[in-house]
Amino acid sequence: MSASGGTRAVVAALLANTGIAVTKFLAWLLTGSSAMLAESVHSVADAGNQGLLLVGGARARRQATPLHPFGFGRERYIYAFIVSIVLFSVGGLFALYEAWQKLSDPHVIDRWHWVPVLVLVVAIGMETASLRTAVRESNAVRGTVSWVRFVRRARAPELPVVLLEDIGALVGLIFALVGVGLTLLTGNGIWDAAGTAMIGLLLVSIAVVLAIETKSLLLGEAATPADLAAIEAALTGGDRVDRIIHMKTMHLGPDELLVAAKIAVAPEVAAGELAATIDAAEARIRAAVPIARVIYLEPDIYAAAPADPASPSRS
Repeated sequence: MSASGGTRAVVAALLANTGIAVTKFLAWLLTGSSAMLAESVHSVADAGNQGLLLVGGARARRQATPLHPFGFGRERYIYAFIVSIVLFSVGGLFALYEAWQKLSDPHVIDRWHWVPVLVLVVAIGMETASLRTAVRESNAVRGTVSWVRFVRRARAPELPVVLLEDIGALVGLIFALVGVGLTLLTGNGIWDAAGTAMIGLLLVSIAVVLAIETKSLLLGEAATPADLAAIEAALTGGDRVDRIIHMKTMHLGPDELLVAAKIAVAPEVAAGELAATIDAAEARIRAAVPIARVIYLEPDIYAAAPADPASPSRS
């Protein structure tokens, strides 16, 4: 994923959610709707989350230090994980608490009836524009991969996070609109509380998905299958490399990959030729997969495993 594409999606979501949060809070102050309050807190949490993603992206660009020799690329994963916690605690749990309070004592929206409906319709339009930006930036890197696989396999966290937040925000707005609308039509405040509860359950579900995916990134994921294939082809593409004995890869950040491999070379290769072979292999890897920034290659003599004397002969 291009960093600029992810940044554009995050900034678009930040601007949209900031504007939406202000209008929702005004609507809640005028009407007292619990769904509007839940949606207000939801938008504040989303705006704060986008701010965290921008901070993480900025901190990840710091240069490596002796204490952190592999750099700070994983800061983007850490901040994405914090986002999932904020969405769960501030957004989801608050909405569920507010729903429980209003289910215990439901009340109708008895003033400024048109305000929440107008605010929610405007918010749906703004959130749709934000989601459209996230979808456009995602399509630039997603290719033919399904949306579910894109969210689960993306090594850069910003676009999947913004996508899930925008989808959650849009669905949450629809829940709020249905809850408020039914409350206004029936005069029964329980619909407003039910809409709030649906918003809370939705946010908790999205937060759990984000936490699981970002936890996997924090633990360290291997290169994508496409990058693995390109690295293997680059390694074995030279004259002096007979085969790959074993290889391990790990993302140090979304745009930085560590490659460690043991390669088999002919036993007669001299030291000077061996050094040139390793240098050439590293150059081929970086040309094939530019994000392969840290490469460790260990030359060895490959020997086939001896036959097991206990195994039956094939004559």
